[in-house]
Amino acid sequence: MWKGFAVYLFGSRYEKAGKSSLICLFVFWGLRQAEVSVQIAPGILYLMAFTVTAGSMWQDLAANNEALKGKNLFMLPFSGWKLTAAYIGALGAYTFLTRTALVLAAALAVSSWGAMELTGCLLLSLCGILLTAWVYGERRYHFQKRLDAYAFYEEDAAAARAKELKSVETALIWTYFFRYLWYHRNYLVNTLILWGAAAGLPFCLLQIERSFALPIGFSLLTLNTPACILLSCDPHLEQALRMLPGQRRSFLFPYGLFLFLLNLTGDFIFLLSFWLQGGGSDVRYVFFAVLSAGLGAAGSVGMEWYFPIRNWKTLSDLWHHPRKYAVPGSLLLLSGLLSPWI
Repeated sequence: MWKGFAVYLFGSRYEKAGKSSLICLFVFWGLRQAEVSVQIAPGILYLMAFTVTAGSMWQDLAANNEALKGKNLFMLPFSGWKLTAAYIGALGAYTFLTRTALVLAAALAVSSWGAMELTGCLLLSLCGILLTAWVYGERRYHFQKRLDAYAFYEEDAAAARAKELKSVETALIWTYFFRYLWYHRNYLVNTLILWGAAAGLPFCLLQIERSFALPIGFSLLTLNTPACILLSCDPHLEQALRMLPGQRRSFLFPYGLFLFLLNLTGDFIFLLSFWLQGGGSDVRYVFFAVLSAGLGAAGSVGMEWYFPIRNWKTLSDLWHHPRKYAVPGSLLLLSGLLSPWI
């Protein structure tokens, strides 16, 4: 059972584990060669190991993955605790190797640690995996004495939501976008956090020349990952849009406008905070805010249509895919050319 879940998450030859290990090695070696040195207290290191593991584990448990969706899996003659242990063990190993190990590799590269600290990190990571799995399961089955795999099986709720979200034919496309955010509350929270970061960003950029500070802020605020992966996270919707005639114009244009409004809201919050912090005001700033929001929306829609992310295992893989940096990075490069006019 463990091998079945592990093969699903890591690949038939565990290639995902090898790839993650190589990335950690390159990060460790690169930081060591750069001779970066940072003093990190052992308590901070332990906190990092626990919180990163627990947060990533919760994200993977809540993600829309296929590992526990097969109804036939529950019909097999397996004991409940073995099925639960196999699923939690495989997902925990996946979480540790793909996320926690990368953070620990960076921490170990910039500071010196002994065997005691490494052992503590491993034990706290294991604690984060087990505690998160227990809390996640108990939130659905309160006071249950024996946690079983059904606590992690959410197909019924997911199917009900999908059925409601698929009724786009009888509703306006804008209703679909707002319902998309409403049913995926973590996406909505992520957008609100991004807007909150927009208000605090000027505190970090006021020491930089404003011709560079504003483009940097505008570019960073296009990094609204959940809203920019609407097609990648729903392969059935993407397939329907590509098969039905006229969907490119009827869906992609409103989708681009939707992202434009999200980006523009963040840009205006950033501009207002920038002015209040003494950054000065100019009509050109508003123009570049609108331009950046429009280019960011167009780039995100183009990436979704021409370069959708496929073959992901969990939504956490999708949220952390390197493609999300393509649009902000391109805008940063473009802003370097436009900065003399800002």
